[in-house]
Amino acid sequence: MKLLSSILLATSLTLLPTTQASADTPTKATQVKMQKLSINKASIEQLTQLPGIGESKAKAIVEHRTKQGPFKSVEQLKEVKGIGDKLFAKLEGKITL
Repeated sequence: MKLLSSILLATSLTLLPTTQASADTPTKATQVKMQKLSINKASIEQLTQLPGIGESKAKAIVEHRTKQGPFKSVEQLKEVKGIGDKLFAKLEGKITL
């Protein structure tokens, strides 16, 4: 049993630097997620990647900007049906014009 514990500990310690190094270097997918999404240019598919935005809300955003013109502020997104203060708070910092 002690031998098995020693082997597991040694294996864990060997893998630790590799895990740490990969955590320090963001992947390309992580970098994309860190970028803000333009609510004036994003497609329906891109908008659905935002938290709380499904296909119907994404379509409503696109329809709103088609009818009303581009958003002049990110807060104007609250004019879209189904996007209130709570959802907007989740989106804030993830969206831009």
